[in-house]
Amino acid sequence: MRVGFIGLGSQGGPMARRIIAAGHPTTLWARRAATLEAFADTGAATAETPATLGAGSDLVCVCVVGDDDVREVLTGEHGVLAGMSAGGVVAVHSTVHPDTCRDLAKTAAVHGVSLIDAPVSGGGPAAEAGRLLVMAGGDAEVVQRCRPVFDSYADPVVHLGDVGSGQVTKLLNNLLFTANLATAMSTFTLGAGLGVDPARLGEVIAHGTANSFALGRIVDAGVSLDRLAQYAGALLRKDVSLVASLADAAGAEPGVVLTAADATLALMNHQR
Repeated sequence: MRVGFIGLGSQGGPMARRIIAAGHPTTLWARRAATLEAFADTGAATAETPATLGAGSDLVCVCVVGDDDVREVLTGEHGVLAGMSAGGVVAVHSTVHPDTCRDLAKTAAVHGVSLIDAPVSGGGPAAEAGRLLVMAGGDAEVVQRCRPVFDSYADPVVHLGDVGSGQVTKLLNNLLFTANLATAMSTFTLGAGLGVDPARLGEVIAHGTANSFALGRIVDAGVSLDRLAQYAGALLRKDVSLVASLADAAGAEPGVVLTAADATLALMNHQR
Protein backbone atom coordinates (compact mmCIF):
# COMPACT_ATOMS: atom_id res chain seq x y z
CA MET A 1 0.00 0.00 0.00
CA ARG A 2 1.04 3.59 -0.62
CA VAL A 3 1.01 5.15 2.83
CA GLY A 4 0.67 8.77 3.88
CA PHE A 5 1.57 9.76 7.43
CA ILE A 6 0.64 12.91 9.34
CA GLY A 7 1.74 13.52 12.93
CA LEU A 8 5.47 12.86 13.22
CA GLY A 9 5.87 13.43 16.96
CA SER A 10 7.48 11.29 19.62
CA GLN A 11 5.18 8.39 18.81
CA GLY A 12 4.20 9.04 15.21
CA GLY A 13 7.80 9.60 14.08
CA PRO A 14 8.97 6.08 15.02
CA MET A 15 5.78 4.63 13.53
CA ALA A 16 6.49 6.34 10.21
CA ARG A 17 10.07 5.09 10.23
CA ARG A 18 8.88 1.52 10.77
CA ILE A 19 6.47 1.85 7.82
CA ILE A 20 9.24 3.15 5.58
CA ALA A 21 11.68 0.46 6.72
CA ALA A 22 9.08 -2.21 5.90
CA GLY A 23 9.17 -1.09 2.28
CA HIS A 24 5.84 0.66 1.94
CA PRO A 25 6.03 3.70 -0.40
CA THR A 26 5.50 6.52 2.09
CA THR A 27 4.64 10.21 1.86
CA LEU A 28 4.91 12.58 4.83
CA TRP A 29 3.35 15.94 5.63
CA ALA A 30 4.06 18.27 8.54
CA ARG A 31 3.39 21.92 9.33
CA ARG A 32 7.07 22.57 10.06
CA ALA A 33 9.82 21.91 7.53
CA ALA A 34 12.21 20.98 10.34
CA THR A 35 10.03 18.00 11.17
CA LEU A 36 10.39 16.65 7.64
CA GLU A 37 14.13 17.31 7.56
CA ALA A 38 14.55 14.64 10.21
CA PHE A 39 13.36 12.08 7.63
CA ALA A 40 15.74 13.13 4.84
CA ASP A 41 17.70 9.91 5.38
CA THR A 42 14.69 7.65 4.80
CA GLY A 43 13.82 8.22 1.15
CA ALA A 44 10.21 9.04 2.02
CA ALA A 45 8.45 11.57 -0.19
CA THR A 46 6.97 14.78 1.21
CA ALA A 47 3.74 16.56 0.30
CA GLU A 48 2.92 20.26 0.19
CA THR A 49 -0.55 19.77 1.67
CA PRO A 50 -2.58 16.99 3.30
CA ALA A 51 -4.70 16.92 0.13
CA THR A 52 -1.63 16.22 -1.99
CA LEU A 53 -0.60 13.51 0.44
CA GLY A 54 -4.09 11.99 0.26
CA ALA A 55 -4.02 11.98 -3.53
CA GLY A 56 -0.91 9.81 -3.53
CA SER A 57 -1.91 7.40 -0.76
CA ASP A 58 -4.01 4.25 -0.41
CA LEU A 59 -3.85 4.56 3.38
CA VAL A 60 -3.36 7.74 5.39
CA CYS A 61 -2.34 7.36 9.04
CA VAL A 62 -3.14 10.33 11.28
CA CYS A 63 -1.32 10.65 14.61
CA VAL A 64 -1.92 14.28 15.63
CA VAL A 65 -2.86 15.35 19.16
CA GLY A 66 -6.52 16.33 19.45
CA ASP A 67 -9.98 16.22 17.90
CA ASP A 68 -9.72 19.62 16.20
CA ASP A 69 -6.32 18.68 14.74
CA VAL A 70 -7.75 15.46 13.27
CA ARG A 71 -10.69 17.31 11.75
CA GLU A 72 -8.45 19.99 10.27
CA VAL A 73 -6.02 17.66 8.51
CA LEU A 74 -8.86 15.52 7.16
CA THR A 75 -11.66 17.93 6.28
CA GLY A 76 -9.98 21.34 5.95
CA GLU A 77 -9.86 23.19 2.64
CA HIS A 78 -6.63 21.38 1.78
CA GLY A 79 -7.35 18.32 3.91
CA VAL A 80 -6.73 14.69 3.09
CA LEU A 81 -10.30 14.04 1.94
CA ALA A 82 -10.04 16.85 -0.61
CA GLY A 83 -7.45 14.82 -2.50
CA MET A 84 -7.94 11.15 -1.66
CA SER A 85 -9.48 8.89 -4.26
CA ALA A 86 -12.44 6.60 -3.64
CA GLY A 87 -11.34 3.29 -2.16
CA GLY A 88 -8.76 4.89 0.11
CA VAL A 89 -8.54 4.37 3.86
CA VAL A 90 -7.85 6.77 6.73
CA ALA A 91 -6.63 5.37 10.06
CA VAL A 92 -6.95 7.72 13.03
CA HIS A 93 -4.21 6.76 15.49
CA SER A 94 -4.89 9.80 17.70
CA THR A 95 -6.78 9.37 20.96
CA VAL A 96 -9.97 11.40 20.48
CA HIS A 97 -13.68 11.28 21.24
CA PRO A 98 -15.28 8.23 19.58
CA ASP A 99 -18.00 10.46 18.13
CA THR A 100 -15.30 12.44 16.32
CA CYS A 101 -14.31 9.28 14.47
CA ARG A 102 -17.92 8.27 13.83
CA ASP A 103 -18.72 11.70 12.36
CA LEU A 104 -15.56 11.74 10.26
CA ALA A 105 -16.31 8.22 9.00
CA LYS A 106 -19.61 9.50 7.62
CA THR A 107 -17.88 12.45 5.97
CA ALA A 108 -15.21 10.17 4.50
CA ALA A 109 -17.86 7.81 3.14
CA VAL A 110 -19.27 10.65 1.01
CA HIS A 111 -15.86 10.69 -0.72
CA GLY A 112 -15.84 6.89 -1.07
CA VAL A 113 -13.13 6.67 1.62
CA SER A 114 -13.22 4.30 4.58
CA LEU A 115 -12.20 5.59 8.02
CA ILE A 116 -11.18 3.41 10.93
CA ASP A 117 -10.19 4.48 14.41
CA ALA A 118 -6.93 2.85 15.49
CA PRO A 119 -5.57 4.48 18.66
CA VAL A 120 -2.27 3.10 19.90
CA SER A 121 -0.64 2.43 23.25
CA GLY A 122 2.99 1.96 24.18
CA GLY A 123 4.71 5.22 23.27
CA GLY A 124 7.78 5.90 21.18
CA PRO A 125 9.95 3.03 22.52
CA ALA A 126 7.26 0.46 21.70
CA ALA A 127 6.83 1.98 18.22
CA GLU A 128 10.57 1.75 17.59
CA ALA A 129 10.51 -1.91 18.61
CA GLY A 130 7.38 -2.73 16.57
CA ARG A 131 5.44 -3.56 19.73
CA LEU A 132 2.71 -0.92 19.81
CA LEU A 133 -0.80 -2.02 20.67
CA VAL A 134 -3.37 -0.97 18.05
CA MET A 135 -7.03 -0.91 19.08
CA ALA A 136 -9.00 -0.86 15.84
CA GLY A 137 -12.63 0.02 15.22
CA GLY A 138 -14.29 -0.16 11.81
CA ASP A 139 -15.13 -2.53 9.00
CA ALA A 140 -13.30 -5.83 9.58
CA GLU A 141 -12.27 -6.15 5.93
CA VAL A 142 -10.82 -2.64 5.90
CA VAL A 143 -8.87 -3.29 9.11
CA GLN A 144 -7.52 -6.51 7.62
CA ARG A 145 -6.45 -4.64 4.48
CA CYS A 146 -4.40 -2.30 6.66
CA ARG A 147 -2.75 -5.09 8.66
CA PRO A 148 0.49 -5.26 6.61
CA VAL A 149 1.12 -1.60 7.48
CA PHE A 150 0.00 -1.88 11.11
CA ASP A 151 2.15 -4.98 11.56
CA SER A 152 5.26 -2.94 10.77
CA TYR A 153 4.95 -1.10 14.09
CA ALA A 154 2.38 -2.97 16.18
CA ASP A 155 1.91 -6.30 17.89
CA PRO A 156 -0.85 -6.97 18.69
CA VAL A 157 -3.49 -5.38 16.47
CA VAL A 158 -6.90 -5.97 18.08
CA HIS A 159 -10.15 -5.41 16.14
CA LEU A 160 -12.85 -4.34 18.60
CA GLY A 161 -15.95 -3.66 16.50
CA ASP A 162 -17.49 -0.71 14.72
CA VAL A 163 -15.92 2.72 14.27
CA GLY A 164 -15.47 4.35 17.68
CA SER A 165 -14.93 1.12 19.60
CA GLY A 166 -11.16 1.48 19.40
CA GLN A 167 -11.35 4.94 20.96
CA VAL A 168 -13.66 3.78 23.76
CA THR A 169 -11.27 0.95 24.56
CA LYS A 170 -8.22 3.22 24.54
CA LEU A 171 -9.95 5.67 26.87
CA LEU A 172 -10.84 2.85 29.28
CA ASN A 173 -7.22 1.70 29.20
CA ASN A 174 -6.03 5.23 30.00
CA LEU A 175 -8.64 5.60 32.74
CA LEU A 176 -7.39 2.48 34.51
CA PHE A 177 -3.75 3.53 34.08
CA THR A 178 -4.57 6.89 35.65
CA ALA A 179 -6.40 5.20 38.52
CA ASN A 180 -3.48 2.83 39.10
CA LEU A 181 -1.14 5.79 39.56
CA ALA A 182 -3.13 6.96 42.58
CA THR A 183 -3.32 3.55 44.22
CA ALA A 184 0.40 2.96 43.67
CA MET A 185 1.42 6.41 44.91
CA SER A 186 -0.77 6.13 48.00
CA THR A 187 0.82 2.75 48.74
CA PHE A 188 4.28 4.35 48.73
CA THR A 189 3.02 7.13 51.00
CA LEU A 190 1.52 4.61 53.41
CA GLY A 191 4.69 2.53 53.30
CA ALA A 192 6.80 5.55 54.21
CA GLY A 193 4.47 6.24 57.11
CA LEU A 194 5.01 2.68 58.30
CA GLY A 195 8.78 2.98 58.04
CA VAL A 196 9.36 1.14 54.74
CA ASP A 197 11.90 2.68 52.36
CA PRO A 198 10.03 3.72 49.16
CA ALA A 199 12.80 2.57 46.82
CA ARG A 200 12.96 -0.86 48.46
CA LEU A 201 9.17 -1.11 48.48
CA GLY A 202 9.14 -0.36 44.76
CA GLU A 203 11.73 -3.06 44.16
CA VAL A 204 9.65 -5.61 46.04
CA ILE A 205 6.31 -4.77 44.43
CA ALA A 206 7.91 -4.78 40.96
CA HIS A 207 8.60 -8.49 41.51
CA GLY A 208 5.30 -9.25 43.23
CA THR A 209 1.67 -9.80 42.40
CA ALA A 210 0.84 -6.09 42.82
CA ASN A 211 3.17 -4.94 40.06
CA SER A 212 1.75 -2.67 37.35
CA PHE A 213 2.87 -0.48 34.48
CA ALA A 214 1.79 2.55 36.50
CA LEU A 215 3.93 1.54 39.45
CA GLY A 216 6.92 1.16 37.15
CA ARG A 217 6.49 4.71 35.86
CA ILE A 218 6.39 6.04 39.42
CA VAL A 219 9.50 4.10 40.43
CA ASP A 220 11.37 5.23 37.30
CA ALA A 221 10.57 8.83 38.24
CA GLY A 222 12.05 8.48 41.72
CA VAL A 223 8.78 7.53 43.45
CA SER A 224 7.12 10.73 42.31
CA LEU A 225 4.31 11.86 40.02
CA ASP A 226 6.01 15.15 39.16
CA ARG A 227 7.58 14.01 35.89
CA LEU A 228 4.38 12.33 34.70
CA ALA A 229 2.38 15.41 35.61
CA GLN A 230 4.63 17.59 33.45
CA TYR A 231 4.38 15.62 30.23
CA ALA A 232 1.18 13.59 30.61
CA GLY A 233 -1.03 15.35 33.15
CA ALA A 234 -3.03 17.37 30.64
CA LEU A 235 -3.52 14.38 28.34
CA LEU A 236 -4.67 12.13 31.18
CA ARG A 237 -7.11 14.82 32.32
CA LYS A 238 -8.49 14.99 28.78
CA ASP A 239 -8.94 11.21 28.56
CA VAL A 240 -10.49 10.84 32.02
CA SER A 241 -12.88 13.68 31.22
CA LEU A 242 -13.87 11.99 27.97
CA VAL A 243 -14.62 8.70 29.74
CA ALA A 244 -16.63 10.48 32.41
CA SER A 245 -18.74 12.22 29.76
CA LEU A 246 -19.27 8.95 27.87
CA ALA A 247 -20.39 7.21 31.05
CA ASP A 248 -22.74 10.06 31.89
CA ALA A 249 -24.27 10.03 28.41
CA ALA A 250 -24.76 6.26 28.55
CA GLY A 251 -26.12 6.27 32.08
CA ALA A 252 -23.29 3.94 33.10
CA GLU A 253 -21.84 4.01 36.62
CA PRO A 254 -18.04 4.44 36.36
CA GLY A 255 -17.45 3.31 39.93
CA VAL A 256 -14.23 3.38 41.91
CA VAL A 257 -11.96 3.53 38.88
CA LEU A 258 -13.07 7.10 38.12
CA THR A 259 -12.73 8.06 41.79
CA ALA A 260 -9.15 6.78 41.80
CA ALA A 261 -8.37 8.46 38.48
CA ASP A 262 -9.67 11.77 39.84
CA ALA A 263 -7.41 11.28 42.87
CA THR A 264 -4.42 10.96 40.53
CA LEU A 265 -5.37 14.13 38.66
CA ALA A 266 -5.63 15.96 41.98
CA LEU A 267 -2.17 14.75 42.99
CA MET A 268 -0.87 16.06 39.65
CA ASN A 269 -2.71 19.40 40.02
CA HIS A 270 -4.62 18.62 36.81
CA GLN A 271 -8.12 18.32 38.25
CA ARG A 272 -10.82 17.85 35.66
